Amino acid sequence: MLCHTNGIRPVLPVQWRGLDGLVGVYWEAEGDQGANAYYLSPDPRIVVFFNDVADCIRVSNRGGVFSGHERPLTRAIYVPAGVPMWTQFTARHRFSHLDLHLHEDRLMRFLAPSTGSSAARAILRRPAEIDDVGPIGTLAGMIVDELANPAHHPLFAENLVGSLATALLDIPAETGKRTSNGRITQAQMNRLLQRFDASPDGRMTVGEMAEAVGLSESWFSEAFRQTTGKTPLQWQLARRVERAKGLLGESATSVADVAAQLGFSDQAHLTRVFRQITGETPAAWRKALSTGG
Repeated sequence: MLCHTNGIRPVLPVQWRGLDGLVGVYWEAEGDQGANAYYLSPDPRIVVFFNDVADCIRVSNRGGVFSGHERPLTRAIYVPAGVPMWTQFTARHRFSHLDLHLHEDRLMRFLAPSTGSSAARAILRRPAEIDDVGPIGTLAGMIVDELANPAHHPLFAENLVGSLATALLDIPAETGKRTSNGRITQAQMNRLLQRFDASPDGRMTVGEMAEAVGLSESWFSEAFRQTTGKTPLQWQLARRVERAKGLLGESATSVADVAAQLGFSDQAHLTRVFRQITGETPAAWRKALSTGG
């Protein structure tokens, strides 16, 4: 981790402990008015403060010059891997905080079984900041106790960290959950259609489709089939054929060029899929359209 501080100093010895895929560090420190710091880590970080800091510390992710992009530092933050952070003290302040440095694959192993890999990756890319820490503060205090005086198997502290991450990370309420009747909701279908329409060639993996609606891949596939009567890839192919119809009917674009625009491997691939879905070839469909047949 890259870290530069100016005017900030620890007031008590730092306490830390290495666990499976993470390191926990507890600091008690003090910063002078005008003190500042810069942090950049290749791994995700979670920081929980045990006292209010919003009135004394400002934070920005858009450069060290605080000119309108800064905001008050909240009591608990999640910083995704590779996201820079600058802080600046507006007044002298003593503070204490728990700093958790986590390997991204460790968080993936924790989240993916419940949310699916694609949704987990999306969650880990989203920063999170909250000021009303509630149970997060309690969990952080328990973790600090395990850093200073380990009284349990390391698995205990690791699970505390997992619970804290779950409470802090921006995990949509419906992520990884079936709807009550095991079907995709209309709101979820609308989000999927928006994502599909924004794709230039209409190609999406099942993981990307699941991420668009906030479900794990396995649950999404089953719920989607229950809702539409098709597998996600069958539905996607049908939508791509509809796009092909639009191009064939509205322009003189060749079948080969339409195939290339929509990501089919070649004209024969488009022709095969088009016939499977419509019962005729693209050329025959275009001819029938032009003659009004």
